[in-house]
Amino acid sequence: MSHPHDSRRAQARCPICRRPAVAAHAPFCSATCRDRDLLAWLEGRYVLPGPPAADAADRDA
Repeated sequence: MSHPHDSRRAQARCPICRRPAVAAHAPFCSATCRDRDLLAWLEGRYVLPGPPAADAADRDA
């Protein structure tokens, strides 16, 4: 038996604006939110905590 709130919980949400995701732009709701996410990656706004990774030149030495 399914829970009455399962359909709401299963609805994927856009990680940018929290609107329902659209399959054509998954996991986003629109091309605008998809492009905003890409821009954030390109600008370096998404980072993982921790020490900086070594440069390729440092690894080859």
